[in-house]
Amino acid sequence: MMNPRVKSVIANEDYTLSITFGNGETKTFNMTPYLAFGVFGELKDKNYFRQVVPFMGTIAWPHGQDICPDTLYIEGK
Repeated sequence: MMNPRVKSVIANEDYTLSITFGNGETKTFNMTPYLAFGVFGELKDKNYFRQVVPFMGTIAWPHGQDICPDTLYIEGK
């Protein structure tokens, strides 16, 4: 069975994301560990970080950064 997909996302000041999934669950996903890696470095800019949107069942930023929706669901708290 597939994990639920992202319905909405809000970027928080502490580099976490508040994510609501299609099944109604809400989880917080911490992006801090990802900021040191390659394409995710751009997310350190808080103005850019806040531009996250739901996209095709997951989340994405304007320059193509995204995270697997299963990772968001399984690792979200």
